[in-house]
Amino acid sequence: MDWTHYRFRSLWPLPADRAAVYRALERVEDYPSWWPQVRAVSRLNDTTGVITIRSVLPYDMTFTAREARRDPAAGVLEIVMSGDIEGWSRWTITADGTGTLARYDQVVDVSKPLLRRLAVPGRPFFRANHRLMMWAGRRGLLGHLQAV
Repeated sequence: MDWTHYRFRSLWPLPADRAAVYRALERVEDYPSWWPQVRAVSRLNDTTGVITIRSVLPYDMTFTAREARRDPAAGVLEIVMSGDIEGWSRWTITADGTGTLARYDQVVDVSKPLLRRLAVPGRPFFRANHRLMMWAGRRGLLGHLQAV
């Protein structure tokens, strides 16, 4: 088993219009205003930016995110990441009854040296850290959607 390889899936049921959820999630530069663990987003150009995240554990992760797919009709936003984490992530936004389901999939390898050294003993903590970050992200997005 590669202890530095992770697969994550989060499902965010949201009582909001699918188009509104898509618009909020495609505006990555706004994430720091509603997602506390997204510390900074710096656009490099129309399809690439640098993102810094930090959840409960005391370490920042910085990576370059390059847009791989933006498809409003299909409700898909996908990026390729390089830096402290290498891999991809994808939002898939679908109608769900009177609301929306935002599904987040991520497959990454950790390349940050400290996290690689702590891969085996730290793995349960890193996974819990990710779950907390995603929980806070959903909560922040709910508030953001209610404010707009």
